[in-house]
Order: sequence, then C-alpha cells, then structure tokens
Amino acid sequence: MAYQPRIVDKELARQLKAMGAVVLEGPKAVGKTETARQQATSEVHLDSDLAARDAAEIDPALILSGSTPRLIDEWQFVPEIWNQVRREVDDRQVPGQFILTGSAAPSDDVTRHTGAGRMTRVRLRPMTLFEVGRSTGEVSLGDLLEGQVPEPANSNITIPELAELICTGGWPAIHSLPVADAQQALGNYLEEIARTDINRVDGVIRDPNKVSRVIRSLARNVATQVAATVIAADTAGEDEPVARKTVPEYLSALERLWIIEDQPAWAPQLRSRSSMRTAAKRHFIDPCLAAAALGADPQRLLSDLNFLGFLFESLVVRDLRVYAQLHHGKIFHYRDNTGLEVDAIVEQNDGRWAGVEVKLGSNQIDQGAQSLLTFSNRIDQAACGAPAFLAVVTARGYAYQRPDGVMVLPIGTLGP
Repeated sequence: MAYQPRIVDKELARQLKAMGAVVLEGPKAVGKTETARQQATSEVHLDSDLAARDAAEIDPALILSGSTPRLIDEWQFVPEIWNQVRREVDDRQVPGQFILTGSAAPSDDVTRHTGAGRMTRVRLRPMTLFEVGRSTGEVSLGDLLEGQVPEPANSNITIPELAELICTGGWPAIHSLPVADAQQALGNYLEEIARTDINRVDGVIRDPNKVSRVIRSLARNVATQVAATVIAADTAGEDEPVARKTVPEYLSALERLWIIEDQPAWAPQLRSRSSMRTAAKRHFIDPCLAAAALGADPQRLLSDLNFLGFLFESLVVRDLRVYAQLHHGKIFHYRDNTGLEVDAIVEQNDGRWAGVEVKLGSNQIDQGAQSLLTFSNRIDQAACGAPAFLAVVTARGYAYQRPDGVMVLPIGTLGP
C-alpha cells in the first residue's frame, strides 16, 4: 500500500532539523512506523526483532548504530533506551539522529530525564477528513489564525455520509474499508486493548469486562465533562461496578495507550464575575472508537441525531487538533457557571486564540454564533487579545462570513 502523506510529516521534518531525537507517539496502528520511515534512513523494530530486543536489553547502545535519522520502533519494549539515546545525542551534538516511535507511554520514572533541549515529542493522531480526501482543505486553519477571511467554498458531504465517516474513522488501514468491515476491525481493536494492551502499560492485570464497560461508558458520554463517579456508576453489570477510586487508574491507562485524549478547559481572564468550570471534556482519539464500543452503525446514529451531534463535535475536535498542531496550537474548551459554553478554543503558543462552536444542523448556526459573540465579550481582550476568528463548524453547506463577523465553516472545507 502506498504511503498516504500526513500533515505531521512537515512537523517531523522541522523537528529533526532542530533536535537530536524526536519521539513520535500515538495509538497502535495509527501509522507511526510508516510515517517515520519516510524520513529515517535506517531502522530497528523492537516489537518484532527479538534478536535486536535481546541485544538492547544487554546493552542499549548496541542498536543505536546506523545511518541517521535512525528509527527505533516501539522503543518502550526496552525502556532503558530512553537514557541511552539521550546520552548519545549529547555525545554527537548533531540534530536529526533518532526517531523513536511508541504505542504506549511508559511510566514517568522511565523518562524522568526529560531530554530537554535534546529530544522532543510529536503526536500522531488518526487521519483527518482532509488527509483521507473527504475535505477540500480550501479553508486553512493557518490562514484563519492569521486573520484571513476564506474564499467561498462548498462541502458536498451529506449527513448520512458524515455518519459513515464517523463510523470508519481515520486509521490508515481501515478508513477505506466498507463501513461494516471497518467497524468489525475497530471492535477487534478495542477488544485487544481490553484483554492485553492495557495490562502492559503498568503491569496491572485488569478484568477485560470491566475495561470494556469503562470504554462503553466513555462512549456514551463522549464530548462531555462526565465525572469519574458517573463512569463508575455506569459500569454496573452482572457483577459489581468498577470502584470509583479505581476509575482514574483505568482512564490513565487508556490515556497512556493514546485511546482517549481529554480536552482541557481554557482559563482566560474575564471581564465579568462568571466563574469558569475546569473539568476536561472526554474524547476518544477518534470518535469511531465510541461508535464501535457501542456497536452503533450509521443507521443507528441517524436515528439518534443528538448522539450523532456529540460524535460530530468529537470529530471536529480530532481534526482541529491535527491542524492546530502544525501551527503550534492546542485545543481547549470553555464553560462557565452561567451555562455559556464554547466547544473548542484554538490557542497558539504565542497566545493568539480563536473560538469554535460545532453545530450539526444549519438551523443551529445562529445559536452558535450568538454563543461565540457573548463569549468574546466576556473575555478581557486587553489581557488576552482579540480572537483571531470566531467560527461555527457545520456538517455541510457553504463556507462564508456572516455580517456579525462569525465564520460558518463546513467540516468538509477545513484543512491545515
């Protein structure tokens, strides 16, 4: 299968020019190895090459020789490699020496020597609609952040097609399969997570049934600020539910496998006396996992437009995260005690920010725009600056700017 170019390719190349080693992180089967191979000139695979793994366990330096950048695939199988790579980068004093890939984040004590100034991390997420060829990319997030108004653009994605795109997801080997086959593969993926992968993260043996129940609870509450107490109560089955005190441990293990990725709350300075809510929103790395966990096919999603709306919000957050990462940005959300919410805040490292509301139906655009304008007026712009843009992201239709300045942007027109 030919390599499908990824948005992260540019960031990986940029970081290799500046840093001695780059750690490419992301969930299993998201394409880390193939992405790294596009820029590596030699490689070793610690998940499949047992001889190399044995050598690395005897002396990690034995597997670091080779032309650079050298790919060390699934490095977490021999965690001692972290410090050896760090020392090797120190000795060589040349950028672009190593690419480390991993499908699970080792415990903090493994990477306690941070590698600051020598190593950096790059996140690889599932493919966006632009990367799989279902968004035109005519509306560039980078241009929007620079204050540019997009040219008129149209998305021809229908709501039924959107439901299919949510169910198939952005995994390179899965997204082009028929929907039923893709969902079967994703269901198998989650089963493997629950049975084996989660136990490798920290050595704790967990009941696969309870892991699956936590995953299903997260799926039912996707794109919400659901609390651990609610998740615990929601896991009741034939036996006792997952204990409230252990839910954070389940969530931590799933985070370290890159299966879930919370969306933190934004904390700007406000003009008003409103108090901000600080709980994160819960998301899977790709909303297809939520659909697969619940066995929800496109027809079922179309019969429950409220739940489809939450999954659509999660899809937009997935794509915004990938686009924003290229521009040194992160995605937050906002909610305060008055009930005012903004689904996504794009914030760049230099402090520039933008607000995004996500609305599945075009009849909700006015509501989304009003929320954004109210939110913008509550921000202390003397301290935070004016927004680079405000936008309502919709499922379909045309991209345009409203008279009040708010953009309307169909997901099928967005790109990096």
